Amino acid sequence: MPDFLKEALSNDVLWVSVFASLVAQLMKPFTYWMQGEKFSWSHVSDTGGMPSSHSALVSAVATGVGIDRGFDSALFAIAVAIAAVVTYDAAGVRRQAGEQARVLNQMLTMLLSGDPIAKTQLKEVLGHSRTEVFAGIVFGIALMLLWKLVLFT
Repeated sequence: MPDFLKEALSNDVLWVSVFASLVAQLMKPFTYWMQGEKFSWSHVSDTGGMPSSHSALVSAVATGVGIDRGFDSALFAIAVAIAAVVTYDAAGVRRQAGEQARVLNQMLTMLLSGDPIAKTQLKEVLGHSRTEVFAGIVFGIALMLLWKLVLFT
């Protein structure tokens, strides 16, 4: 097995971060259900929702890098900068795109009723609320801390 593959397979920061993202996605059907919606496994593939899997991923990476390389390292600073961009995008830009899609869908329905294009629906749940992003951040940090400080000591 090539060295780069061995190194990648043994990168616990990578795999715990991916695990955090996957678990966050798997939680979505349950959180939608707890909010009063019908339980549906289809929420696993949704963007948006509680918690943010993107936020869980990048916060776990930043936490793992900080523990491994030091919270005063340039690598930690890079990881935090990337996490800040991803979480800002999730709660800002993508959230606004979803709001715009909702308005456009309403306009299409109102203005073009009966026209086939009125049946076209843009995806409205694209981003996250700040609460969903915060929950993802807390989840990612907690999972990495659990792995690094409790399970993998």
